[in-house]
Amino acid sequence: MQLEDLDLKKTVNLPRTDFGMKANLPQTEPKTLEKWEAARLYHQIRQARAGRPRYVLHDGPPYANGNIHLGTAFNKILKDFMVKSKSMAGFDAPYIPGWDCHGLPIEIKVDSELGARKAQMSAAEIRAACRAYARKFVEIHRREFKRLGVFGRWEDPYLTMSPQYEAVIAQAFVDFLAQGYVYKGLKPVHWCIRCRTALAEAEVEYENHSSPSIWVRFALASGAAAIDPALAGRRVWGLIWTTTPWTIPANMAIAYHPKYDYVAAGVNGEVYIVAEALLKDTAGRCGWAAPEVLAKFPGAKLDGAVFRHPFVERDSRGILGDHVTLDQGTGAVHTAPGHGHDDYVVCRQYGIETFCPVDSQGRFFHAEGAAGRLPEELIGLTIWEANPVATGLMRDAGALMAEKTIEHTYPHCWRCHKPTIFRATEQWFIGMERNQLRERALEAIHRVQWKPEWGDERISNMISARPDWCISRQRVWGVPITVFYCEACGEALTDKPVLDRVVGLFAEHTADVWYQRSAAELLGPDVKCGKCGAAEFRKETDILDVWFDSGSSHLAVLTKENDLPWPSDMYVEGADQYRGWFHSSLLVGVGLRGDSPYRECATHGFVMDADGRAMSKSLGNIIEPQTIVNKYGAEILRLWVASVDFTEDVRVSETILTRLSEAYRKIRNTFRFALGNLSDFDPAADAVPALEMFDIDQWILVRAEALARDCRKRYEEFAFHRVYQALYNFCVTDLSAIYFDVLKDRLYTAAPKSQARRAAQTALYRLAYALVRLLEPILTFTTDEVWSHFRCPDGAPESVHLAAFPEPEELSAGLSEAQRARTANWERLIEVREQVLKSLEIARQEKFIGAPLEACVRLRANGALYRLLDEYEDQLPALFIVSEVVLEDVSEVTLSVHIERAGGEKCARCWKYSTDVGCHQRIPTVCGACASAVEEMLQC
Repeated sequence: MQLEDLDLKKTVNLPRTDFGMKANLPQTEPKTLEKWEAARLYHQIRQARAGRPRYVLHDGPPYANGNIHLGTAFNKILKDFMVKSKSMAGFDAPYIPGWDCHGLPIEIKVDSELGARKAQMSAAEIRAACRAYARKFVEIHRREFKRLGVFGRWEDPYLTMSPQYEAVIAQAFVDFLAQGYVYKGLKPVHWCIRCRTALAEAEVEYENHSSPSIWVRFALASGAAAIDPALAGRRVWGLIWTTTPWTIPANMAIAYHPKYDYVAAGVNGEVYIVAEALLKDTAGRCGWAAPEVLAKFPGAKLDGAVFRHPFVERDSRGILGDHVTLDQGTGAVHTAPGHGHDDYVVCRQYGIETFCPVDSQGRFFHAEGAAGRLPEELIGLTIWEANPVATGLMRDAGALMAEKTIEHTYPHCWRCHKPTIFRATEQWFIGMERNQLRERALEAIHRVQWKPEWGDERISNMISARPDWCISRQRVWGVPITVFYCEACGEALTDKPVLDRVVGLFAEHTADVWYQRSAAELLGPDVKCGKCGAAEFRKETDILDVWFDSGSSHLAVLTKENDLPWPSDMYVEGADQYRGWFHSSLLVGVGLRGDSPYRECATHGFVMDADGRAMSKSLGNIIEPQTIVNKYGAEILRLWVASVDFTEDVRVSETILTRLSEAYRKIRNTFRFALGNLSDFDPAADAVPALEMFDIDQWILVRAEALARDCRKRYEEFAFHRVYQALYNFCVTDLSAIYFDVLKDRLYTAAPKSQARRAAQTALYRLAYALVRLLEPILTFTTDEVWSHFRCPDGAPESVHLAAFPEPEELSAGLSEAQRARTANWERLIEVREQVLKSLEIARQEKFIGAPLEACVRLRANGALYRLLDEYEDQLPALFIVSEVVLEDVSEVTLSVHIERAGGEKCARCWKYSTDVGCHQRIPTVCGACASAVEEMLQC
């Protein structure tokens, strides 16, 4: 080829790559998923990490109902970050996902679908329908979670309804029973009258509710002088306040605090006993103009006093309790042990019967266990219907002193969102004081590393204050409580060997066998009642609390069969799980294994809209993850999770997603620039030793070394938002705005195989190879795509997901300590560059220059700065991207920047202005440097 005929555009080393500028993530991601599936990538990762130190994140099971929502997606992606970052850090980090498949929500959904048919179905048939329903949503969830790029053992997850898992749940109950934790007792528990079942604390939500509050008097029937001589011969009343008039029929006592001061207040010839601190407020509520204090005494004086129920022929005993407060009311607590935990506890101490005249539907009936017969007006009414009737009965009896409607928070069922009640029923409990369970759980909590640290105090407070764990539910879809009762004497059959055999049947046939076989078939012919010797038994009809199911997950999953150690390294869920999965798992772990099933426990926040409001259908602010994936791609959803501090509530909106899409584009273009300029680079043959690289190459590699070190530390802390910020800023600022900007001239115009270009490519290669691995946990699809376009070094794995994080030292490998020290000079040179760029922009806006290459920059400086600029004078034009830089040593100023027109002619190839354009006769339109580069290209 004749030089005179050469097309100069073809001599420029323009980037070449098939790695597209547009990602088209919604279209390309499903193809990547198919590739991973075909290659069994998760199992390749397991094989590659075999023998390395273990890190086990145990997955908290989402409920198998409905499609995943944004909070669920946030949770799963966060877990994927943790697992992938540990794998990239060199750990063997398996991930077995699971689902919570039992429970009331599924049973209610199935009830709705079955309709009238349910009445003709057996329990086993209803359970089969529930099992099919759960299986359907497990498959939907599995597909949606995999679409997010989450790696795991998806083909074999753990399911709480599997035979093996149901056997583990049943065995856990049997073991608790055998070790003396479990008892059956009549106690008040949260009860949903719509769902007709007991509820766990974690299944209760507190919502606003309107309640009638009433002040009611109880006549003192015992001697008033025993309380204080000043009351002798007077008509005295105890005065209580309550927001549940319907519980008055079940009143058995009035509780006073033993150490509070009480007064006997005279009002219109009557005497009322009220806490001294609440007399003024009570007088205002009851319309007492000027009550006269007749006597003052401690609450202890009221112990044993006898009051008379306002409308039932029953005494109400004066008792003492530390649960009495002065927050509101009268300082006297109406006590119905069948309808309140504190009431139950204090009445047990006094031997007072637990009386509950309300059935499972919340209707009044004539119950045994207390003196007096309830008025017929109440019988058959629901407790809500009974409120005004009971109030009317008290009014007619002259006992109602005041009433008012109040708004307050009140417990509601988490499923149907209807108000719950406290109702005493026979339930199965795990005793918190048995075997020192509460004390040992509190000790175990302090051995856990909580993230954030306040988790320790939060769960400690819950464990300290919680009542005994009610583990029975009155439903069908769950694991049955494996206890039998003697038909002859009613004695419970709890022999462990017998129950263990039944658990074995669960493992073989699922817990459905409990409903498919009779008690005789389950027990076999040789089992006799230990009390009376009879051989006929009936089965317990209650099932276990679903929190007992999920709380046993560590027993079912962290096993030798799964090759997983117990305990796990990490649990991570939303803050609501302090009273849910964190809580129940801890109690099961401490009770049966002696310690917490997790060494670390992390809490993530809830997903909010842009204004910080919880997402709800009524507000119309819900954004479905499927919508985001279909519009932007799962990668943008993952980038959103990485961009926020997961320990706080997180916000999402279309504006936020659009901004993140732009951030993704910048990161993607960083890789595209690198891949395009490395198309002709073979790291094995073309790499340049670090000692021979340009100063700016060495500077960026030292910066990247610090980045890698920081990112690895942040990954170790699970501070993914810090990783994202560091990597994004490095791509946008250090690379795109500085290094790539400076590098383009060398990459595009130097001879392809020249030392200058190969040095730039070597640095670029090291950067790209490190960045793709640092970003792997977050941008799981994109890094996979980059890897497929990247010429990896010999020995590198086929997939980036099989690789490891870069060692920080590999980025700057080969640099001497002297060269590393010199890179610090570039921090000051970059500062000068920023000032020069500002001056260039002003000159451009004033039309003095069109492009920076038309400029000559005159720098006036003195002292150390001048000496620094003088040392790097030959590199300053490239750093500033101008054609010429002139230095002047002046004493008047530290630094001044002046923009002038560059001298010489414009090179047709590199576009820089130079006085040697035309020095090569056969290529008269190029500068000397470009002429040499072209000749070198043609000689190759």
